[in-house]
Amino acid sequence: MNVPLWLALLVVGGLGIKLIRPPWWLVAVLLLGGYLLADSLLAPLINTTIK
Repeated sequence: MNVPLWLALLVVGGLGIKLIRPPWWLVAVLLLGGYLLADSLLAPLINTTIK
């Protein structure tokens, strides 16, 4: 199943906010960082590590 990256980030962010109630700025930084890493040169390395 292929899920769009923006949808996965939105779901993970929403669950994180509900469960552990971090500051909003921290959630925004983590989501933006994850999104930028997914489009970087490190993406293939991360992909092989996850699989």
